[in-house]
Amino acid sequence: MNRGLPLRFAAAAKSYGEVQALKPTDLEVRDGEFLTLLGPSGSGKTTLLNLAAGYLEPSGGRIFIGERDVTDLPARRRNIGMVFQNYALFPHMTVAGNVAYGLTVRRRPRDEIARRVAAALAMVRLEEYGSRRIQELSGGQQQRVALARAIVIEPDVLLMDEPLGALDKQLRRQVQLELRRLHEEHRRTTIYVTHDQEEALVLSDRVAVMRDGRIEQLGSASDLYDKPVNAFVAGFIGESNLLPAKVTSLEGGEANVAIGAFAQNATVPAADGLNPGDDALLLIRPEHVRIDREGLAAEITEVVYLGELTAFHLRLAGGATLWGRQITNQALQRGMPVKVSWERAAARIVPKD
Repeated sequence: MNRGLPLRFAAAAKSYGEVQALKPTDLEVRDGEFLTLLGPSGSGKTTLLNLAAGYLEPSGGRIFIGERDVTDLPARRRNIGMVFQNYALFPHMTVAGNVAYGLTVRRRPRDEIARRVAAALAMVRLEEYGSRRIQELSGGQQQRVALARAIVIEPDVLLMDEPLGALDKQLRRQVQLELRRLHEEHRRTTIYVTHDQEEALVLSDRVAVMRDGRIEQLGSASDLYDKPVNAFVAGFIGESNLLPAKVTSLEGGEANVAIGAFAQNATVPAADGLNPGDDALLLIRPEHVRIDREGLAAEITEVVYLGELTAFHLRLAGGATLWGRQITNQALQRGMPVKVSWERAAARIVPKD
């Protein structure tokens, strides 16, 4: 099976009257790449996906699959595979019949259909389930049937619209790993839509974080987590402590900042777009907060047992609050006075939204 072709949006936009569901957007999905569109409801991620699929007509811009301009082509002529949130499987057909459907409507020879259906079912580890009815399958198995039906036609681009939304948490995690394994073994150009940040980080080569019809940041999971471009991305990817700060000076790629909540100054890696005198936010991830013998005076106001980890909420003497997280320590208790510090090398300064 092929790797798929690159997909490119050139100033693609979609409006409904005065409402801009998607502002002019430039984006290239590389061939064989797994790219996730991540964002809250109304951010434009599903609109972008449906423009790629041909289910919506853009209000402006062009869309290319490989070198082919598909902007004006209907969905059936784009050679895309689609996995829907509700799977959209045919209950009156067997598993094999569902997987074969796309090849059947393309009038492929019977022996070719049988061969390709068998290969697709083996790819998703359902080779023994071809004769079963859809109602006899679990939710996770139905999701894999929907995936097999999408990939059996050898699409140039595979599109998935929150396909794990109906699964419980434990099964969802299992299927996430299965999807990742499948992509690593059979790399195919893929766009995946979700509002679940953990899902995006587990699955993706790159993630596009969206808000209000535009892409806020595009990058690898580590880039988004360690180097968010603004407070929205910092707050949407992972847990965050965001404290008011003011940039006092910039030098050699570092920013000197005054942190009012701590009544002290610090030097942290500089962020693009910040200048001396700007108000900003200091980002400290909970795993970088430390309870030490030396540090700022604080009180533990909440302790949350998470199994291997324990989360704790701190109130500093000046009134600022922080969340921390560490390997479970049964000694932590609500009301306990402590000293707190943070790993300065891991802190970041980000612009206010």
